[in-house]
Amino acid sequence: MSAVSTSTLGSDRAIILVTGPASSGKSEFAEAIAHQSPYSVTYVATAQTNPEDAEWQAKIAAHQARRPATWQTTHIPLALGEFMATTRANHCYLIDALGTWVANDLESLDEDWSTRVELFVNALNDCPGQIIIVAEEVGWGLVPPYPLGRLFRDRLGRLTQQVSGVATQVYLVTGGYALPLHKLGIPVG
Repeated sequence: MSAVSTSTLGSDRAIILVTGPASSGKSEFAEAIAHQSPYSVTYVATAQTNPEDAEWQAKIAAHQARRPATWQTTHIPLALGEFMATTRANHCYLIDALGTWVANDLESLDEDWSTRVELFVNALNDCPGQIIIVAEEVGWGLVPPYPLGRLFRDRLGRLTQQVSGVATQVYLVTGGYALPLHKLGIPVG
């Protein structure tokens, strides 16, 4: 991964959304941004471990191996909004990833999910630190053939749009390249 512009973080308070398809380099790009922070970094992992899924465990291990020993790691599979409400200034938080967070709570009722998302987005708005958020892009292919797949796609798509609406910078990572959507794109709505 090539160096990220030193002005990417920009200020003491920033919300940066890094989105893209699977295995596009989005986590590595987000990590490169976090390396620029002059502050301590907390990696907020939303993944839940599953010892019976060797492939998933290997993916988690690969992510862990890339992180510097100086970064703190905290596991927040569900209470992401509550955690973000406790963040502090002069600190950098890297959330990886929103898709996993959505998947962890797919069984919740729509009203409960809406409340959880509202709490999270409000916490982002109020966070005094630097926040880097990784989100998977979904919906560029076929419509999922089963209801839970469609629910995941719709919840993650709407959540990503909401986070994009409060972000100071938004990047789309695809094919190993990051595009600054906040500079190139036109907000939809």
